[in-house]
Amino acid sequence: MKSRIALPLSVIVVLSALSIPLEMNAQATFITFEVPDAIRTSPVGINQTGEIAGSYTDTHFVSHGFLRERHGTIIRFDVPDAIGTVPESINPAGAITGLYTDATSVHGFVRERHGSITRFDVPDAVRTFPNSINPAGVITGTYYIEVAAPHGFLRERHGTFIRFDVPDSVNTSPSSINPAGVITGYYSDASLVFHGFLRSPDGTITSFDAPGAGTGPARDTIPLSINPAGAITGYYSEGSQVGGQIVYHGFLRQRDETITTFDVPGAVATFPRSINPAGAIAGDYTDLSRRYHSFLRGRDGTITSFDPPGSLVFPPSESINPAGVITGEYKDQRPETHGFLRIPCERHEDGECEHDDGDGENNCFCDLTTDKN
Repeated sequence: MKSRIALPLSVIVVLSALSIPLEMNAQATFITFEVPDAIRTSPVGINQTGEIAGSYTDTHFVSHGFLRERHGTIIRFDVPDAIGTVPESINPAGAITGLYTDATSVHGFVRERHGSITRFDVPDAVRTFPNSINPAGVITGTYYIEVAAPHGFLRERHGTFIRFDVPDSVNTSPSSINPAGVITGYYSDASLVFHGFLRSPDGTITSFDAPGAGTGPARDTIPLSINPAGAITGYYSEGSQVGGQIVYHGFLRQRDETITTFDVPGAVATFPRSINPAGAIAGDYTDLSRRYHSFLRGRDGTITSFDPPGSLVFPPSESINPAGVITGEYKDQRPETHGFLRIPCERHEDGECEHDDGDGENNCFCDLTTDKN
C-alpha cells in the first residue's frame, strides 16, 4: 500500500555534477550530516527504518561509534575501556556490531538498541573482527589465532561460536550474513588468488568465481554483500590494467548460481558494496583520473552515477537499505569528512512525495531529511 508524506521545506534537491539525465537526478535528495566536533564521520550501514551506524574520529584522532536515528538525532557511544570503537554493521532492530581496541588487542562487540554493550572474543583468538549482523542478531566476521591468517566465525545471538574455514584455503574472510544465516565472503588458495564462497546454515560451503577470475595472479573474486534472497554482489578482476590501474568489474550472483557481470560506464574499476532485498546495488567506482564516484544499479540493470554535492574525495563506503536510501561519506572543501544520505524521492506538484514498492529507485523517505545535529 502506498502512502503520502509531506515534504519538509528544508529538503534540498541536488543535481550531480556528472552527466546524469535530469529526470534521474530530480528523484534524488542529498542530506549531509556530521557527528558534532568530529573531523571524520564514516557511515557503514543503514537499516530499513533509516537508522545509520558508523564511526567518527575526534580531534585527537580517536575513533568512536555513532547511531544516527531516522530523524537525524545522533547518539555517540564507546565500548567501555576501549581506546577505539569502530561499528561495522546494523540490523533492522538497531543492534550494532563492530570492533574495538584496548591496550592489548582487537575485540568484538554488539550494542543492543537500548544501549547495552556486550564484548566478546572468539575462543583462543588473538584478534576478533566482526563485520555483519543479521535480523536475528547472528554475527559473522574474521578472527586470528596467528598474525597472518584470518579464519571465519559465526556468533549466535546468545554467544555460541562456530568457527569455520573454506576447505584447502590459506585464509577465510566472511563479509556478509543474510536473514537465513547464509554467509558470503572470500578466501585465498595456495597461489594467493581470492575466490568467493557461500556458507549455508548447515555448514556446507560452496566456492565460486566470477567469469574470467580465479585463474592466476590479480584474478580475484571478492563478494561483499548478500541479500535475503541469496543474491550476492561484489567485484572481481581478470588481471588487466588501464592507465596503471587494475581493472575491476562488478558482479551479481543469483541464488540459482547464474552470474551477471557489469561495469559503470567510463569506469576503470567498479566496486559494488551493498545489495538490498529488491536487488538494487550501491557502490563506487574510479575513473581514469583515479577519482572515486558513487553509483546505484537498479534491479533492471540501469546504472546511475552520482556524487554528493560539492564532493572532492569520495571514500569507498556505502550501504543501501530496502527503500533504496544510500549512505556513505565524502570530502569537500571543508577540512572535515562528512556523512551523506541519498534519498530516491519523486517530487510532485503538490509538494509531497510518494512511497513506491521497494525497488530501490523511486521510493521516498522525506522525513529522513530532518537533521537535528
